[in-house]
Amino acid sequence: MLSSIYIKDFAIVHKLELSLSKGLTVLTGETGAGKSIMIDALALLLGERVDGDVIRHGCNQAEISASFELDPNQDPGQWLAEQDLFDDRECVLRRLIYSDKPTKGFINGRPVPMQMLRELGEILVDIHGQHEHQSLLKRDIQRRTLDDYAGHSDTVQKLAATYDKLSSLKSRLETLQQQSTDREARIGLLRYQVDELDALQLEEGELPKLEEEHDRLAHASELLDGVQGIAQRLSDNDDANIAQLLNQSMVTLEPLTDYDPALAEISVLLNEAHIRVDEAVAQLHQYLGRLELDPQRLQWLNDRLALMHDLARKHQVKPDTLGAVLTRQRVELGDIEDAKTSLSKLEQDIGELSRVYFNLADLVRENRQQAATSLSTQVTDSMQALGMPGGHFEVSVTALESGQCTVYGTERIEFMVSANPGQPARPLAKVASGGELSRISLALQVVTARIGRIPTLIFDEVDVGIGGRVAEIVGQQLRGLGDLRQVLCITHLAQVAAQGHAHLQVSKQSEPPVSVAIDTLDPRKRIDEIARMIGGVTITDQTLAHAEDMLSRV
Repeated sequence: MLSSIYIKDFAIVHKLELSLSKGLTVLTGETGAGKSIMIDALALLLGERVDGDVIRHGCNQAEISASFELDPNQDPGQWLAEQDLFDDRECVLRRLIYSDKPTKGFINGRPVPMQMLRELGEILVDIHGQHEHQSLLKRDIQRRTLDDYAGHSDTVQKLAATYDKLSSLKSRLETLQQQSTDREARIGLLRYQVDELDALQLEEGELPKLEEEHDRLAHASELLDGVQGIAQRLSDNDDANIAQLLNQSMVTLEPLTDYDPALAEISVLLNEAHIRVDEAVAQLHQYLGRLELDPQRLQWLNDRLALMHDLARKHQVKPDTLGAVLTRQRVELGDIEDAKTSLSKLEQDIGELSRVYFNLADLVRENRQQAATSLSTQVTDSMQALGMPGGHFEVSVTALESGQCTVYGTERIEFMVSANPGQPARPLAKVASGGELSRISLALQVVTARIGRIPTLIFDEVDVGIGGRVAEIVGQQLRGLGDLRQVLCITHLAQVAAQGHAHLQVSKQSEPPVSVAIDTLDPRKRIDEIARMIGGVTITDQTLAHAEDMLSRV
């Protein structure tokens, strides 16, 4: 759920910090107070394109951030885990909008492209009343809603997995069929290449070992001269060497320590140096004993490395991947040489898997048709209660052309609606009225609340064109929905506002510079706000009593 939002220098907002809670939160205020600014800011935070100048006048950038509490087992938590962005059951989104450079987005502190904000936004928050951010307008979401309502998600997942396997087999069959046209030429080339790589007899990890040995043998003379010279200077030169000089120094210093004990420490250091030099000389002699000048071995190394690099250039790979090339070519050669058998086996497997797919698809279609009938009836009934008498909702389950299939079945799912009696049902995405669309969405959300995937719902303009009994029903249904998920609702109606678990009042600060404030109302102030919504300019004792009575009956 959405736990907090922070807005700075956006539209007419200077700075706004707001904490939100579970249940139904209503936002009210005078016309023009800026009730939709928070929703607009949240829509931008969730990846909506910036349209026009949304930065506060006189500022260079706007900032919007929000925190969400997440269940790791729900869609948003799983999405974040897949992107390696999950952070201890919390998600922080942030967007910076600049006047002179591209906007920046962040998820849990990590910079991300706007597409990722949009993907996460679609499963975090559903904003009803704004076409761009209403997930129920998307056919894929409509299909998922119906499948969740039908309760056959496991079968749909099996269907999708079967489709993926079937597609993979069909792709391989197509590849083999194309290869069969130039089969003989390809076989000849592959056999030559496999034989050539086989003759190399490349061992795992051989290349770095050969290169190390080659470097040593190629510079054997330099190594021999250098190491011998060092050994001469350290000990082997009879006339003068470091070991002799150290020994002479120790002999000279030892009696002097009797006169000054401070020299004893230096004597110890010289002794240690003498020991280290002896050890170094011993290891140099051992190294010289191992070092060989082997022109024949060097030539063999030159030839083998040259061959490996030549083959790598021919196959356009790195030399250390030639083994993997050989493995791939053996597999391809085996497939082509046994093409008839492979084609026959693939066709058989495709036939068997197709039968499995269509059996599952038939089962899914039957479940969808039954669920579509039930869901259509329940949403239609809910529409009547929400002030849309004669309105009709139906879930269209249309079969695709014969033999056509998709990852989710053999039919197209689309939500259709007729908002007024006598009008034909049209796709939900083509419903023009924002108020009608919000109420239809509310009806759908109420019916499918227990199986809904999106944790936070926002309703804007849900009360347009209604009042009285219908407004109270809308409020009751929003409150009931708030018992299951977090709901935010911008409303002009006291009947709806009275149903909120929490109440926020939006006001415009008229003193320059103009800004917007949002206050959480306590019980006393809430009575005053409900009374204002009922009574308008003049608030009487009777109006206050009516407001108090409305709140007491919730």
